[in-house]
Amino acid sequence: MAVSRRTFLAASALAGLAGGQIPAAAAYAASPPGDVVGKVTVGYQGWFACAGDGAPINGWWHWSGNWGQPPSPGNNAIVSWPDVRDYTRTYPTAYPNLGNGRPAALFSSCDQQTVDTHFRWMRDNGCDTAALQRFNPFGGEGPTRDAMAAKVRAAAEAYGRRFYIMYDVTNWTNMQSELKSDWTSKMSAHTASSAYARQNGKPVVCIWGFGFDDPSRPFAPGPCLDVVNWFKNQGCYVIGGVPTYWRQGINDSRAGFGDVYRAFHMISPWMVGRTGTLDGLDWFHANLTVPDVTECDARGIDYQPCVMPGDLQSGHRRHGDFMWRMFYNVVRAGSHGVYISMFDEYNEGNQIAKTAETAAFVPAGSGIRALDEDGTACSADYYLRLTNDGGRMLKGLIPLTAVRPTPPTTGTPPAETDLARGRPVSASSQTQWYTPAYAVDGDANTYWESANNAFPQWLQVDLGAVATITRLVLRLPPPSVWQTRTQTLSVQAGTSPAPVTTVVASRGYTFDPASGNTVTITLPQTTARYVRLQFTANTGWPAAQVSELQVYGS
Repeated sequence: MAVSRRTFLAASALAGLAGGQIPAAAAYAASPPGDVVGKVTVGYQGWFACAGDGAPINGWWHWSGNWGQPPSPGNNAIVSWPDVRDYTRTYPTAYPNLGNGRPAALFSSCDQQTVDTHFRWMRDNGCDTAALQRFNPFGGEGPTRDAMAAKVRAAAEAYGRRFYIMYDVTNWTNMQSELKSDWTSKMSAHTASSAYARQNGKPVVCIWGFGFDDPSRPFAPGPCLDVVNWFKNQGCYVIGGVPTYWRQGINDSRAGFGDVYRAFHMISPWMVGRTGTLDGLDWFHANLTVPDVTECDARGIDYQPCVMPGDLQSGHRRHGDFMWRMFYNVVRAGSHGVYISMFDEYNEGNQIAKTAETAAFVPAGSGIRALDEDGTACSADYYLRLTNDGGRMLKGLIPLTAVRPTPPTTGTPPAETDLARGRPVSASSQTQWYTPAYAVDGDANTYWESANNAFPQWLQVDLGAVATITRLVLRLPPPSVWQTRTQTLSVQAGTSPAPVTTVVASRGYTFDPASGNTVTITLPQTTARYVRLQFTANTGWPAAQVSELQVYGS
């Protein structure tokens, strides 16, 4: 076979990757880098709503089995619990409080602030483009989906991201005619946005679901090919979300769809649920991804494989090694972009957006796994940061490496881990909404305040297990409006819920905004599970006040 310039470039790229070199940007198959080729695309559901959020659907959309009732242990559609500390508005559920004592509340995708927060996370973590999922909009969900398209557009414009419409044809009986109608009458208007994704100068549209061998997508090849060609005739760059075995037409793919698959400008095979092991990923790399890339290169089709973090609740993630192996495999195969599944799939456990770090951030007794499920501490943003590094490897900004370069946490080393962060906390009293939980939430701008004019007062944290502790760090909010004050307190610690052993005698500690309103208390080496501060005075306010109670071990 004659060697074309395209196949030569692809072969050269693969040879370079095998040697651990940085891939050349010119090695893409059919298209130059654009908004999807050479980029990281994230699947964005945007399909969570809460009663009272003002959305047309007016219910707990995708959060609970019965959308008319709030989520609870008996009415649940949640697989992984989101970390909601970055949202300014959340909605209380019927779950028990979180492990740290705070209410179990959830976000609504229908709040613009939520979508803005998600796109800010995308911007900060190298997610270039969002594929907005759009299921059949001709039913009761339609108005809410229309509203979400507008919110995603606004957020993409505000945070310098790209977005495109990704039609999912699952259970869409009249998809052949209604897809065209929806694009013409509604969604095509969004291509006027500077944030709408373009590839090769054309607006991008994805159609997900043609050819899958299951009863929810029973369409014949003819109508499917008609839809693909119709969108191409509208001047669109069309991506196909296709079965894993699209090339062979076996297993999850029905036979007879070869012409449909090869009519797409870009092929994006589905991988969710196909394997949960590293060996399985390597098998798919050798037997599917590499041959897929070869065929796409030969036919002038762009190739966008799926990269996923793994099902958190099934223990697939291996604190990031599972996702990194996928990144490594698709980049070394010469793929032309990646599709992350999914950004916000909390109800299927496959999300990269911020997620509960520990049991302190999930409802007590719920059994929902947090990111530390395998014993490795992971920060809430870990899989966002991992995506950022994977994207940099795809783009040739770092060398190809099988070794995950992303640490699970961004904080201090293990010896400097704050043992009190997110742990259950209690107090002798509180004023208004200034709850004890604010003292262990990791946010120096929130604080606990006891009842006023009622000394003595106490604040206590349960570390969850006996630990050797050597140091406390106490904080008040840093703004200068907090004038210098001295609080008089002692430290008690022990292994019982009501510690009586005083490890540091009462004395005054000065909190000065000029030095960050921070006080460090050195302890004699102490073995304890419970740590209690006993307050008797405060020169700045007639109450005990703590923004952060941090506990460190040896």
